[in-house]
Amino acid sequence: MRLRTNKLVIATTLLAVVGFGPTGWAQFESLRRLTGGDEAPPKKQIAHFRVKGALAETPSRMPPLFGNDAPTSMQSLLSRLKKARQDASVVGVVIDLQQARLGAAQIEELHSALSKFKAVDKEVYLHADSLSLGTYAAASSASHISIVPTGDLWLMGLYGETPYLRGMMDKMGIQPDFEQFEAYKSAAEPLMRTGPSEQAQEMTDWLLDSLFDTLVDLIAEGRGMSPTQIRDLIDHGRFSAEEALAAGLIDSVKHRQDFVSDLKSRYGKDVDVALHYGREDEFELPGDNFFALFEFMMKLFNPASKKYTGPTVGLVYVDGAIMTGEAEPSPFGGASSGAFSTTIRKALDEAADESAVKAVVLRVDSPGGSALASEIILDAAMRVAQKKPLIVSMGNVAGSGGYYVACRADTIFADRATITASIGVIGGKIVTTGMWDKLGINWHANQRGEMAAMMSTASKFNERERAKIRDYMGSVYEIFKAHVVEGRKGKLTKPIEKLAGGRVFTGAQAKELGLVDQIGGLDDAVKYAAKQAGLVDYDIRVIPEPPSIFDIFMGEKEDDEFASAGAVASGSFLEVPLVRAALPTLFRVDPLRAKAIVQALLRIELIHREGVVTMMPLDLVIR
Repeated sequence: MRLRTNKLVIATTLLAVVGFGPTGWAQFESLRRLTGGDEAPPKKQIAHFRVKGALAETPSRMPPLFGNDAPTSMQSLLSRLKKARQDASVVGVVIDLQQARLGAAQIEELHSALSKFKAVDKEVYLHADSLSLGTYAAASSASHISIVPTGDLWLMGLYGETPYLRGMMDKMGIQPDFEQFEAYKSAAEPLMRTGPSEQAQEMTDWLLDSLFDTLVDLIAEGRGMSPTQIRDLIDHGRFSAEEALAAGLIDSVKHRQDFVSDLKSRYGKDVDVALHYGREDEFELPGDNFFALFEFMMKLFNPASKKYTGPTVGLVYVDGAIMTGEAEPSPFGGASSGAFSTTIRKALDEAADESAVKAVVLRVDSPGGSALASEIILDAAMRVAQKKPLIVSMGNVAGSGGYYVACRADTIFADRATITASIGVIGGKIVTTGMWDKLGINWHANQRGEMAAMMSTASKFNERERAKIRDYMGSVYEIFKAHVVEGRKGKLTKPIEKLAGGRVFTGAQAKELGLVDQIGGLDDAVKYAAKQAGLVDYDIRVIPEPPSIFDIFMGEKEDDEFASAGAVASGSFLEVPLVRAALPTLFRVDPLRAKAIVQALLRIELIHREGVVTMMPLDLVIR
């Protein structure tokens, strides 16, 4: 009886939350699979693993309900990798680490786990838009590493910083007074000094030497190179995807669709990609009555998504600053602010593959943003154009990256007042040292690798760093211009050098220069697209479907930056008005350093509360 009551409580609770959402059926099917569906396991499959964000140490038993995956734990990931090695149906592995935040030990453990697949003759593949030193080191034992064209590998070395708060504390009238046992127990030094003691510096050196050596060795082992070769490559700094391939750091340069096609060619089109392989082991729901009740209530409360039975014109938006990654639902309607490359790529892929979608309009209202994200979106748009008419409709602004994603379309519409073109590239960084000086915070830097500090906020570029960043910018600029020349072949009224260089034009001017084809709005573009597809009666289908209430309120909650750095108790030092007022700005300007400051301030709070503590001696900011 108690078991039955518990099931009813669970089902009713789920109903109260899930019942509002039109995606409830998808969630129900996920639950059915989690608890053991009646489908036979595939005979041949590729196990897919994705690590997004921090890799937790403590496993979670929360199911992936409501579109929110439970945090991946280290133990669970290693267990699932082991299962894949031993599973005869698994013929290969794909792992996604590009959004992972890994600790040094986790990097090593994951590197080891991936290398074990070699013993059972199973290939491990990794594909990414961009990789950092840490994610690359973890993945370097993979059989095949691929990065998208114009993507990059930031093999920058280690750059560590420790904040010293004595100057700030003096300005605030706080006098620290600590003792330590013994000389290397330097936890209080950031509060007592403006720089490290001899012992603290010695300790930092050996820690960074060891960390750096480990990372170098992992990469050397994974790529079959010598540590000396890897150190030399790290001193080179950032690699474009093409440079990384030439240096032997990766194995191919491919867009994701080509990467997937190659996998299917290798393993057969009937191979099943098991997303989040082995995840069902992390959660079990009891009983059959649960589903009987749940299914009934889902039918009662979940509205179905709109069904399209006839031909449609697909409408995909590039709205806001262009960024890599995926959009998250927003409680204020639509998705989180910005045009996210993964979300738009998926939408364009869907539009290209859906037979009922006969033509596509790409609506662009964007000042640009990430060059890499723009390339990813453009590539997806070009794939649409290979299958069906692709028409661009420009809104208020379609400049820089906004023009980049549009320039290869069949036909481009713009309003006369549209601001467009801006064919050019900018790059650089914000140097915040002067701001920190005003706060009395001194940063003592430690560096391994000549290019490690290239993107540090501590100082301006040196001569070599400036040459490197300019070389990178120059390559992106040439690619941008080449896309425009190819996409607007025979239409430009002036040489590209007279149109590029960052020049901005109105839609009317762009029409005269051949940068756009027609003056008109969104409706004009849709009608033109339908005509090009030979459509008379058609629906307009927004892709992806706008998020529902379910998506908005059950989506991943973005933690407050301040709160995510650590819980703040009432009366905490962090509640001091000056500190409270400064931190939000610091998080936005220099988040990595600001987080280190919060950790140091929390240390003060803990020492104040406990009197005697055992704490790590360093708050290193490692980039």
